[in-house]
Amino acid sequence: MMPSIFGENLFDDFFGPDFDMFPALTGRSNPLYGKHAKNLMKTDVRETEGTYELDIDLPGFKKDEVNLTLEDGYLTISAAKGLDKDEKDKKGKYIRQERYAGTCSRSFYVGEGVEPTDVSAKFEDGILKVSLPKREQKQLPKSNLIAIE
Repeated sequence: MMPSIFGENLFDDFFGPDFDMFPALTGRSNPLYGKHAKNLMKTDVRETEGTYELDIDLPGFKKDEVNLTLEDGYLTISAAKGLDKDEKDKKGKYIRQERYAGTCSRSFYVGEGVEPTDVSAKFEDGILKVSLPKREQKQLPKSNLIAIE
């Protein structure tokens, strides 16, 4: 039984993946927001009469740090965050710093018929709201019976 406080294991930082206490020696670095990266870009997808609406949580990002691209039927949302390492805290030294610099992205297949001009996006209060038009789906034949001659 491992002790935990606020849903976090007290030994998470010490016994990380593969005991990776020294990332400089292994060549690996912490991803954006470290062990909490799985909580980024949580998305709600809502279907309306003529559109699909996406609400994507991007807390801590600014509008100019978020990009949307549409290529080969995939809508990709990417966000990049940088920290100013030169800025020093004049009131003391950091004992623990959990904010990281890096990038994250997520892709959604939206279909081949969607054009970038059809997509609208708005970023407000750390939430990216994306609206995509619905396209008519091709109807498959109702009968799959093949006649034999």
